Amino acid sequence: MFNKIIKRGARKGARGDGAEPAARPAAPSSSSGGGGGGGGAGGPAPVTVNHSSRASAPSPSSPTSPHLAPAAFAANQAAGVASHPSPPLLEPLPLLRDVAAADRPGLLLRKLRLVAALFDFSDSLKHPREKEAKRQALLELVDYVQAPAQTAGANAPARLPDHVQEALIAAISANIFRPLPPALHECAAAIDPGAAPDEEEEPYLDPAWPHLQLVYELLLRYVVSPDTDTKVAKRYVDHAFVLRLLDLFDSEDPREREYLKTVLHRIYGKFMVHRPFIRKAINNVFYRFIFETQRHNGIGELLEILGSIINGFALPMKEEHKLFLARALIPLHKPKSVAIYHQQLSYCIVQFVEKDYKLADTVIRGLLKYWPVTNCQKEVLFLGELEEVLEATQPAEFQRCMVPLFKQIGRCLNSSHFQVAERALFLWNNDHIVSLIAQNRGAIFPIIFEALERNIQSHWNQAVHGLTANVRKMFLDMDSELFEECQQQYMEKQAKAKEMQEQRESAWRQLEAVVAAKAAGDDMVLVN
Repeated sequence: MFNKIIKRGARKGARGDGAEPAARPAAPSSSSGGGGGGGGAGGPAPVTVNHSSRASAPSPSSPTSPHLAPAAFAANQAAGVASHPSPPLLEPLPLLRDVAAADRPGLLLRKLRLVAALFDFSDSLKHPREKEAKRQALLELVDYVQAPAQTAGANAPARLPDHVQEALIAAISANIFRPLPPALHECAAAIDPGAAPDEEEEPYLDPAWPHLQLVYELLLRYVVSPDTDTKVAKRYVDHAFVLRLLDLFDSEDPREREYLKTVLHRIYGKFMVHRPFIRKAINNVFYRFIFETQRHNGIGELLEILGSIINGFALPMKEEHKLFLARALIPLHKPKSVAIYHQQLSYCIVQFVEKDYKLADTVIRGLLKYWPVTNCQKEVLFLGELEEVLEATQPAEFQRCMVPLFKQIGRCLNSSHFQVAERALFLWNNDHIVSLIAQNRGAIFPIIFEALERNIQSHWNQAVHGLTANVRKMFLDMDSELFEECQQQYMEKQAKAKEMQEQRESAWRQLEAVVAAKAAGDDMVLVN
């Protein structure tokens, strides 16, 4: 209990220090954005995922001022320069629908300056009027971007002007791209390096979320709007922007990760030029998680995005996608935290097998490679995934891997953990798997028979006993001659093992007798 209190105190202090940075990084300049888009068109640039979002926040200062001239604001945001650090002063701004179409771009820039101002939302008493004004401006901008044609009028341009789009992405970047608070395990390690992470700890919920949600909604509406021209937008929603979005997937707030998942999926669907880059960047996140940190909060959400991406892969499948399966998805079974994202991972794996049945052998051998040895709950998950994969497996692919597969299933049948044994026996409730076994019973029966007999004779759980008896009867009905042959071989093997055990015990008795006789002779010599 004392350790938990200490952890919470350190965690709260760490978040409080980084609640209000003096300046947050803005979006890249239009020139760099254009270069990113051009690079995407010619081929994916080398991807380096920089996890700078976990860096410590700058020292606290007052919120940035939204009161710069429109041109100066756009220039500062494009160059990544923070606004003037003086406290924001409210100025009355008319509604967009109340001004002429020609004046709306200037009014949009003024509202975006207000949106780009940053506040300390951990203290509800600081700048309440400014926060409410920012919220109202965000709500109006969301409505405007969502239905620009109706808001702007029939004779006005259907989409936002280029310089307004640049300011829009800059304002969004100023809000969402921020240092994330230290994760729970980082706080615990700072207090006690040997402490284990508390899995029951509630996730951190960002106090600024009511405003961040509106910012994410504004970004989402901008991306999905039919009036957003990707040829223009790709200069601002560029590779650097995508990488910083991916960094935010490590946020502990599940609400933020849910919005990030939707936004990144929409960007992938709309910006075709970014698709190879996004896939490669997600690969790099997985590689770092698997082989370096084994800690990341957003693996499940990234896998959900990939599930829909894999579903859209064209056939025949590219070699790039097969390598992604072998090098990233299958090794994701290795980390101890696989239970957190296993449902999404299993869906992606099954999607690959359903798309190309020839990948079943690769997947099954990959599962066997990372099969858990001592983690029974993880073993139950693997058996469930294995059943889904086998449902999509064709006989030819099944024959390639059936021997090592059923050796592992046999070990699961004899597991002392009843849930593992029970889940393995449930495989015989699947008609497709039973048909595959029936077609290859000559190779499978001898492997499984011994495990079934051991369960009948010695397993402690009655439910496992009953299921084993059902499977044994199924084998008998399927091929009685083969069953009797396997039974005869098993009995001969048991008799031989018993004979060897008796020989071993007899040899030990003879050895003990020789040692005893020698000891008695030595005693007689000493007496003489």
